[in-house]
Amino acid sequence: MTELILPNDTNNLGRALGGAVLHWMDICGAIAAMRFSSRQCVTASMDHVDFIAPIDLGEVAVVEAYVFNTGRTSVDVKVDVRAENPKTGEERQTTTSFLTFVALDGDGRPTPVPDVTCPTPEEEALRQEATEERRNQLEHVADRLD
Repeated sequence: MTELILPNDTNNLGRALGGAVLHWMDICGAIAAMRFSSRQCVTASMDHVDFIAPIDLGEVAVVEAYVFNTGRTSVDVKVDVRAENPKTGEERQTTTSFLTFVALDGDGRPTPVPDVTCPTPEEEALRQEATEERRNQLEHVADRLD
């Protein structure tokens, strides 16, 4: 999904508010989880998030999400955010995180989800990359806490 950075979504420096970016990541991740599971999904967790580059007023936030793993009722989603200059097309990575959603049945209770299948080598490579990147990120966070 894309969002044009407007004044309502910026701080006094003219950069996207972190909370706005997290909101967009949550929505995009939820859409990926719902499309995958064909169920209503709710956010269970968001892993560590570092904002590595700002998104400036007038730029476009490009938010992409994909499912890379599942549990019995949970769906793990990788969400990447890039800043794009709409005039030049130049892009830069701004943040990445991993979110976990829980699929719900019609009564609002957790319900099973299908397993992830990767019919192409490219999809399997994305899945492996996300799994390893999440593992590395969690290890890095644990090291920082020591």
